[in-house]
Amino acid sequence: MLIKRRDGQAAKQRLASLYQDLSPGGGFDRRGFLRQAGLGGAGLAALGTGLAPGRARAAEKMNNLDHSQPVQRIKNVCTHCSVGCSVIAEVQNGVWVGQEPAYESPINRGTHCAKGASVREIVHGERRLKHPLKLVDGEWRRLSWDQAMGEISAKLLEIRERSTPEAVFWLGSAKFTNEASYLFRKFGAYWGTNTVDHQARICHSTTVAGVANTWGYGAQTNSYNDIRNTRTMIIMGGNPAEAHPIAMQHVLAARDANRANLFVIDPRFTRTAAHATEHLRIRPGTDIPVVWGMLWHIFQNGWEDKEFIKQRVYGMEEVRAEVAKWHPQEVERVTGLPEAQLKRLAQVFATQKPSTLIWCMGATQKTVGTANVRAYSILLLATGNVGKPGTGANIFRGHTNVQGATDFGLDIATLPSYYGLDEAAWRHWCRVWETDYEWMRGRFATQKLMETPGIPSTRWFDAALLPQDQIDQPTTCKALFVMGHGGNTVTRMPEMVKALEGLDLLVVADPHPTTYAQISNRRDGTYLLPICSNFETVGSRSASNRSLQWGEKVVDPIFESRNDYDVMYDLAKRLGFADPMFKNIAVRDGGSVVVEDITREFNRGMLSTGYSGQSPERLRLHMANQEHFDLVTLKGKEGTPVAGEYYGLPWPCWGTPEMKHPGTHILYNTDLHVKEGGGTFRARFGVERNGQTLLSEGSYSKGSAIQDGYPEFTVAVLKRLGWYDELTAQEKATIERIGGQNVDRVSWSTDLSCGIIRVAMEHGCLPYGNGKARAVAWNLPDPVPVHREPIYTPRTDLLPSAAQMSELQASGGKMAAPAGTYPTLPDRRAYRMPHLGMTVQMRSFQAARDFPIILTSGRLVEYEGGGEETRSNPWLAELQQEMFVEINPADAQARGVRNGQMVWVLGPENNARVRVKALVTERVGKGVAFMPFHFGGWFQGEDRRRYYPAGTDPIVLGESVNTVTTYGYDPVTMMQETKCTLCQIRAA
Repeated sequence: MLIKRRDGQAAKQRLASLYQDLSPGGGFDRRGFLRQAGLGGAGLAALGTGLAPGRARAAEKMNNLDHSQPVQRIKNVCTHCSVGCSVIAEVQNGVWVGQEPAYESPINRGTHCAKGASVREIVHGERRLKHPLKLVDGEWRRLSWDQAMGEISAKLLEIRERSTPEAVFWLGSAKFTNEASYLFRKFGAYWGTNTVDHQARICHSTTVAGVANTWGYGAQTNSYNDIRNTRTMIIMGGNPAEAHPIAMQHVLAARDANRANLFVIDPRFTRTAAHATEHLRIRPGTDIPVVWGMLWHIFQNGWEDKEFIKQRVYGMEEVRAEVAKWHPQEVERVTGLPEAQLKRLAQVFATQKPSTLIWCMGATQKTVGTANVRAYSILLLATGNVGKPGTGANIFRGHTNVQGATDFGLDIATLPSYYGLDEAAWRHWCRVWETDYEWMRGRFATQKLMETPGIPSTRWFDAALLPQDQIDQPTTCKALFVMGHGGNTVTRMPEMVKALEGLDLLVVADPHPTTYAQISNRRDGTYLLPICSNFETVGSRSASNRSLQWGEKVVDPIFESRNDYDVMYDLAKRLGFADPMFKNIAVRDGGSVVVEDITREFNRGMLSTGYSGQSPERLRLHMANQEHFDLVTLKGKEGTPVAGEYYGLPWPCWGTPEMKHPGTHILYNTDLHVKEGGGTFRARFGVERNGQTLLSEGSYSKGSAIQDGYPEFTVAVLKRLGWYDELTAQEKATIERIGGQNVDRVSWSTDLSCGIIRVAMEHGCLPYGNGKARAVAWNLPDPVPVHREPIYTPRTDLLPSAAQMSELQASGGKMAAPAGTYPTLPDRRAYRMPHLGMTVQMRSFQAARDFPIILTSGRLVEYEGGGEETRSNPWLAELQQEMFVEINPADAQARGVRNGQMVWVLGPENNARVRVKALVTERVGKGVAFMPFHFGGWFQGEDRRRYYPAGTDPIVLGESVNTVTTYGYDPVTMMQETKCTLCQIRAA
């Protein structure tokens, strides 16, 4: 939707007049003006209320620009969604004067979406933070960096001394580079807490948990480009036409070139659905019944891949038992989908192969997010659509580096590379860091807390508001340190605001002030630190397809901004642990961190995911030779410097960089040798359960010396196979130092010599073993996914009665729910806090009467995330100027609401409400409303613009949908529920 404050003609006249004032000749159009002046939005920034010192210097530099100087072409990566589009910056005299999409990139092929096309404005953005600020008695005051860092570090040490390290929440960013993500997680370890998190908690933590608990790794199995090989696509819980527009070109290429089927399953008729062969409108929150309904038809008709299941899948019979309950009549009763439509979908997906399933946050941001992902994965297993071109789980992730930040342990439940938090994991990383384990243990309040997951970002405010006796740590949350994370992205915002007002310290380190700066009525103790963008520093980022890309610094940081690395080093130095933390990472000129040293350090330790083979040199070589990679296979062409390697060395890239593993384009592909990127399902769940093998039977990768299943490789396994003496003397010496008296227990993932990995590959074996995928995950609350109604549901007929739910709650879930009812899980504890289930769901009986409309949320093509950055970009702000709610015509008529009218959207908790514009449309079905989640700056009808520091307020403000979203969390990851809550809509 395009809602303008002014029409296009008025905007054109306004811009033309600005160019006339600024350009010597007068009357230039925008492109001509930019070409002449060598600047973009930077020049327009001069129209503000005076130039900041940094801007004045930039303007002077531009005015004196010598156009005879050569133009450098510098490659970096778009800082928005994780497709990974290459950006070519044209730089002259240190000024970013032009931008082009990289035609040679196999990812974006010379294209950008609206956000990518305007990223230069991020660097030239006048609305960025220009210098450190401190809130004093409600007023923003300018500080020097030294003063700000001195005060912040002193306050942190004071809080640590009186309340233990657990009193501070460290909130990182999916916009970090890989190196900054790794460094921030390492910082948390040296501070002494596991409460270190980032955006994946609220977008794809359930994806990681779901797919990792199925076949071994928590990541996209194939790639955007590989979708071109498919014949059938299902997009369920995703809208890539808006959220990932450049990835959509690969979807459309498959549809057109292959005449592939494209099914879109979504409660809304989205821009993606407009391209579909068929759109299936479902009731929000019924993903599992849809998938089980498909499998009912597949099993009934024998369309499953029986040989694949026999060889490579454990537990499918238990899934069959659950699927048998979902006959067509029950599926239609719960989801709204008719039998004929679902049967057609099932038959096509199972028989017109290869088939792929694509999903995004519509699947994950739910109280059953992990179970949804598991059901999707099981559908792929049942039909044999994993491990080959054109198949797989193509998971479109949101932010620039949300995949990488997750892989690098910016997560409350693990250290880098998913090693977990037990003593063995800590000892491994202490060896990598060359830090004494006992010293590290002393940094934590207790060893138990050292080995316990921290507080999730979705609930940090509960850790600040709940009584101390309800939190399993010595203290409540008293300080929040945020780097690159928006405050309007969590649900239950009224409670978040209350928690902010009670903190002793709030630090926001970001290019923009973000919602945190203005949403609460704090008057003191808030610091804003200007951080530069990734275009003003170097480092790598991992796209959704697991490829790494190296971005070079385009220009020096503008204003007084600093990069993430140097700020972390400065803070670590003031907190007293910089020397051990940066022992193997060089720091020059008194504070400039050598980023490549961070890459080499994580190469040494991140063996379990194969982040060990991608050196800075190899990544830079790929960026310099993008044109030599095949568009579909992503493989380097023969006779080029990157021959045989996959673009971006997608992990796992086994062994050391010197071993030259090509990376893994398609996970679990047994048709290739491991040295060529082949794989099997990871044997991470043991070797046997209930008398049945968990290792594959008769399936193995090409060239494997073991032509059957096998466990993970350890020294003991090498000895049993007679391969131990193939290790070099140096490799054995390293293993002996690690293993001590228990050398046989040293595994491929803790062997810092990479010798075990090398020997396994020489024999054509995967170091992580060759196991079966799990259709049954016995460690999860529901080992086989079951449908559970959303916490707040209008379908109270699908719930037990209130009395029955009380009995279920009292039984702790041991009682079976009445047939035909689908309650949520009982209350429990998770991540150090209470996790309410049935207690909240019982409110649905009243809420469904007062708040009868299902509220869901999602993305717009113009904005990203919390939107502070993109809503501050004038070219994007021009496109989408107001927050809105989509409401079906029938619901609008019943409420007397007209299109374009201001309305109140009311939520069932906290008396929450937001004032937005109504968009009356049949995109949403009757009883469903949709709101985008990128807005902030208004709160429950109040314009908060005046609370931003002067000159930093975004161009476009609006209410946040998360003001009215409600309680509800996935039990495995604490993912918040944003897609299925309730609301009421009234004319304002």
